[in-house]
Amino acid sequence: MTPQPPDEMVDGQGGLRAHWRDVLGAVSALGDGGLAERGRRLDLAFEEEGIGGWLPGVADEQGWRCDPVPLPLPAADFAAIETGLAQRALVWQAVLGDLYGSRALLSDGFLPPALVYDNPGFLRAGPGLGEPVLQFYAADLVRGADGRWQVLADRAGTASGIAQARENRRLVSRIMPELMRPVELHQLEPFFDIWQDALRRLAPPTGPGEGATVALLTPGTRSRHWFEHMFLSRELSCALVEGADLTVRGGDVFLKTLRGLQPVDVILSKVSGRLIDPLELDPGSAVGVPGLLSAMRAGRVRVANDPGAELVHAPGLAAFMPGLTRRFLGAAPLIESVACRWLGEPGGVEMVAQAPWQWVVRPAADARVPAVLPGALAPDAWAALMREMAARPWAWVAQATLPGSVAPTFDGTGLQPHPVVLRVFMVFDGMRWHAMQGGLAEVLATGVLPALRGQAHQGSGAPRRSKDVWVLREDALDIVGPPVRLAPRLALRRASGDLPSRVADSWFWLGRYVERLDRAARLVRAALARLSRGAPMLPREGLELAVLARSLAAAGVIGTEVSGAALAMTLWPALRETLGEAGAVWQLFASVSAQVASVRDRLTADMHATFTHPLRGVRDEAAQAARQGDMDRMGHAMVGISRFATAVAGVAAENMVRGGGWLFLDLGRRLERAQAVTTEVGFAIDQPPARIEQGLRLALELCDSTISYRSRYFNVLQAAPMLDLVLVDQGNPRGLAFQLVAMHAGLDELGDQRAGEERLAGAAAGLLAEVESLVGEVLAAADQAVAASAVAARLAAVADAVAGLSDRITRRYFALLPEVQTLGLSGGHSAEAAA
Repeated sequence: MTPQPPDEMVDGQGGLRAHWRDVLGAVSALGDGGLAERGRRLDLAFEEEGIGGWLPGVADEQGWRCDPVPLPLPAADFAAIETGLAQRALVWQAVLGDLYGSRALLSDGFLPPALVYDNPGFLRAGPGLGEPVLQFYAADLVRGADGRWQVLADRAGTASGIAQARENRRLVSRIMPELMRPVELHQLEPFFDIWQDALRRLAPPTGPGEGATVALLTPGTRSRHWFEHMFLSRELSCALVEGADLTVRGGDVFLKTLRGLQPVDVILSKVSGRLIDPLELDPGSAVGVPGLLSAMRAGRVRVANDPGAELVHAPGLAAFMPGLTRRFLGAAPLIESVACRWLGEPGGVEMVAQAPWQWVVRPAADARVPAVLPGALAPDAWAALMREMAARPWAWVAQATLPGSVAPTFDGTGLQPHPVVLRVFMVFDGMRWHAMQGGLAEVLATGVLPALRGQAHQGSGAPRRSKDVWVLREDALDIVGPPVRLAPRLALRRASGDLPSRVADSWFWLGRYVERLDRAARLVRAALARLSRGAPMLPREGLELAVLARSLAAAGVIGTEVSGAALAMTLWPALRETLGEAGAVWQLFASVSAQVASVRDRLTADMHATFTHPLRGVRDEAAQAARQGDMDRMGHAMVGISRFATAVAGVAAENMVRGGGWLFLDLGRRLERAQAVTTEVGFAIDQPPARIEQGLRLALELCDSTISYRSRYFNVLQAAPMLDLVLVDQGNPRGLAFQLVAMHAGLDELGDQRAGEERLAGAAAGLLAEVESLVGEVLAAADQAVAASAVAARLAAVADAVAGLSDRITRRYFALLPEVQTLGLSGGHSAEAAA
């Protein structure tokens, strides 16, 4: 059986360690009730601020939380960790240089070829890419029974968790400031300053005169580490890009922006090495950059970490670390690995067979495969594993079942001991390695071995817990950061074209989806108001309901089959369905959320809260009310949606610089509203002249212009004044002309980016002239009711023209393709313009 884990708080004589005294004193002062309340506040903060993801190597996606009790470390202990890991990182740099260079480690027989050539992290296309870059490194540590920290696993690929560590510190210091008052802590921020400076130093000498351009390559918003990628792009002042945002031209790497191609000098990659270039590596990769490896060979771009750095993840390499350290550095390891043995050595398999509870086994070359505790297997499974290890011993490695140490953790009622695994982050500045003065401690369930922690959480559904790691200061010296580097003087920029095309597309569709959601809410609320009256429906109410059903169908909210004489009976279940969890409105909620996630790195915390928190509440309220058939609550939820759309408009107006992001958000909103106005007004006036007055009233209601009309014309309702207000009046923000003028201004602002863009602004101006002419004809007609009835078909043509303009905007700014003449709409988002 495994030995009992040591207690982090207790020294060898059973006394309380000095560095725990102040922390536990502050915790005790809170009492169980106070600690529970702080724990709930921490949980709420993590939930509301949308922080997701966890450590790499865990297959399932779960939420994570921060324990209110931190993990303090003495400065001397952490200094020893930093020195040991710096030495270990130097060894890994040398290993990468050898295996992607001369491969003397293989030719000398120092390393078994199976640990390299069977390693999924080894890239056969790696040699020739230049000196491998290992700039960022992390290690998972556990404390042994002797009190010394040992390395459980090395992370040299896309090591994650640093953003969670930073968020832990931010939220703990905000919610529990009294814990920090008695102690002096090292800060985390200098680490990011060093890293940012180191990235810029990596730039090839052929870089542009204004300084290095650094981009962080992410798999995208669906990655469970998206929050970390967004966080790092901000902290390190680099562009957050996806593979499709970059292109290789003439050996150089460029970022595709509205203004054209902008050169990229350094890429901080958070994409798995095997997926980084679909031309030379995995052809099925949708997150890489075609031709990136060729640009690296040409020396035109540097990638950190090197795509082949993941080979050091192989568990079997840890067994050779003592020898590797002596070979490359001529010294013994300053920090040891957890006891590890490659089973290809004589007697290895027999060792495991004799003590199955003392070892975990796993494939030696592939860290992605979970470890197995042989002693816990059923007899048949144990026998099958033994046969496999005996047949291919070189493919397996055994690691000692070190239980690690335990630390006090709040379990909801009080403090209980739980095992912890410490992750420490390192960065290389070109001269030496630096550790972030803190880290991330993962809290394990009682009795879980650190080497098996991934399997312990799979399928549990419970949030995983971490601790803020405090490195205590033992002096009052000032913190010294990297020296100031003189950078070339920057030219002033106020252009809108530096926005990546993908980001512009996301802003554009965020605006469109918000407007679609608002449109759906207004139409549903209007329909519910008529269905809820209870009395037998009057003919004019039947007309209004028919127009609303037609408008709802055109907006994609209900099916086109909801019509006819039984409309009042078929519309109600259709509205309940559309607000349910599988309905069209629910899908609009999801579309808005997806677009908000894609621009999260460009939103402040307050803006993000405005874009997300109200939406969650009204979404759940609408779905619950629809299940219960509660008309009043359904209507209340629709009011909440409209208020959300208004809040988004307010945030855009008051918090966003009038640059590319704001332009495309506004452009999307204006285009979507223009389609809605032309379509709904057209449906409202598509009536026989004798019944057009009720259509005019409904058009004013849908355009939120009833009060404005009454203030001008009192209760005299005529077609020309109504159409002038909702179609031509440029001062009516709910009218068509206002949208067309705003679109013209926005497109004109973007028109100086490339030749020909002025045609799009001209198209918006042409539509405005067409609508003004149309309303002028109604005003001049002898019978305005007859003339207005005939306008409906022409408004449908205007709506089609607005949809066509949307398609042209997509091709011009987002697809970066030349305009072509098409019949109908193209795919992707453009097809949605017809919805």
